[in-house]
Amino acid sequence: MQRALALLSLGAVLAFASAPSLASGNAADGKTKAAACFACHGADGNSVDPQYPRLAGQYNEYLQQVLREYKNGERSNPIMKGMVATLSDQDIEDISAYFSSQPTKLDTLKGHVQGD
Repeated sequence: MQRALALLSLGAVLAFASAPSLASGNAADGKTKAAACFACHGADGNSVDPQYPRLAGQYNEYLQQVLREYKNGERSNPIMKGMVATLSDQDIEDISAYFSSQPTKLDTLKGHVQGD
């Protein structure tokens, strides 16, 4: 019985140790680090220009993934490539934490749905 409990405990430890850590970053630091992003994406991540995505309220992990993909070349955009080139992993986590913590201001399309 003790051996089974020990093996179960060891399995749980290994499962948690092998899971990727989800660093949340520091939103206050991210606001400062994201200053260059504000020109296109808005100071709160709610871009008013439809050619730039709204970042406010997006999932933190998603934003981190996208920034890393721009940095490593998996996503291609000359502007974003230059913006992320010097970001550290901590910068990416902080910037993602900032934008994910902002409330989104997505508009509803009242009257634009068929049948309205």
